[in-house]
Amino acid sequence: MRYTFWVRPPEKLDWVLWDLDVDGLDVDADADAILARVLENGRLAEVREVLRVYGAARIHRFFREVAHPLISERTRDFWRCYFHAEHEPWAEPSRSPNNNDAPWIV
Repeated sequence: MRYTFWVRPPEKLDWVLWDLDVDGLDVDADADAILARVLENGRLAEVREVLRVYGAARIHRFFREVAHPLISERTRDFWRCYFHAEHEPWAEPSRSPNNNDAPWIV
């Protein structure tokens, strides 16, 4: 069950969505981009807001199905614990041998 109340993400989330055209976001179509940024970089208030809007089931599905490159292993581990999904297969971004989360370092 989903409870979307946004036409666009609220202005209080603009700081965490800084690299996106917030006014052009579609809350449903761009959910993965919004979730990745808020769950990785948001404060507790922002995380509560996306939990309220998208619901726990949608966030759980995000981790199972989307290998978003912005999501750190630490964040993924937190949500695995939150969802009691330690043994559940989740999508993980492919990592090249040179990928050390700092793309400017070769």
